[in-house]
Amino acid sequence: MKAIVLNEAGGVDKLTYQDIEKPVLKSGEILVKTKNIGMNPMDVHIRGNEQILTRFLGSERPAILGWDISGEVVEKADDVTDFEIGDAVFGLTKGKGYAEYVAVKTRIMAHKPENISYEEAAAVPVVGITAWEALIKVGNVKKGDKVLIHAGSGGVGYMAIQLAKYLGATVIATSSGKNRDFVLSLGADRHIDYTIEKFYEVVKDVDFVLDPIGGETRLKSIDVVKKNGTIVSIIPPQFEEAQEKAREKGVNLILLLGQGNKEEMESLAGLLREGVLKVHISAVYPFSQMADAHLQIESKRTVGKIVIEL
Repeated sequence: MKAIVLNEAGGVDKLTYQDIEKPVLKSGEILVKTKNIGMNPMDVHIRGNEQILTRFLGSERPAILGWDISGEVVEKADDVTDFEIGDAVFGLTKGKGYAEYVAVKTRIMAHKPENISYEEAAAVPVVGITAWEALIKVGNVKKGDKVLIHAGSGGVGYMAIQLAKYLGATVIATSSGKNRDFVLSLGADRHIDYTIEKFYEVVKDVDFVLDPIGGETRLKSIDVVKKNGTIVSIIPPQFEEAQEKAREKGVNLILLLGQGNKEEMESLAGLLREGVLKVHISAVYPFSQMADAHLQIESKRTVGKIVIEL
């Protein structure tokens, strides 16, 4: 089968096209013929750093990136009862996604809603699970809460805005001015153009902040949260420094590396089916142009999600 592998970390030139053996199923797994792959900033970070690559995918090489897929079940292990051959599915792969066929545990997969395309389905798992776990599992966001979502036009941000509104929160979101209309169309009650406004000068008494940026943004966010309020950050670097400040201010700062499970995937599928969550894809690249997709992610100007088509 065709796959894109890494023999070592580095630039996009390290993404190597290769024919490899089709995966052999283990207990609890299904074999999915991949139709689309969702792209995430983590793909770029892991590709570019040998230590991070090893941390996520182990020391064995070649390694295969890819965490979001959609496709069709073509084979299943004997003990699998919740999926059948021919089922349309989407979910998390924990790596191995840049391939024509992927063996994946059923506990992080769900049936694709009939009202969305395979492209749309592939764009959901990582950002959907991250937003779900941040707002619901960790943040306990509820009706009436005041929520600040940074990078509101990005993958996690745009999904989180929709989910926060579904939960009944008042949503403030940051992005550049050119993405203002997009952010407001998702349901945000207020938009802040970070290029001309400093959010920490115009926002206060927030119950919850979602931080997909880190650094100075995370530090300044601590100043706008109520005492005992919560910030969920998905950026590990310099987290301890920020945590110390948060502790002094009486703010709960939590680092989230979303894991996902079947219940969460099924919940997302339900919201997609009901039209509560809508998917925004800014570009679809063919499998042969994976390097171009990585370069677009590196630009940090992606609105919504980028998807690969096999």
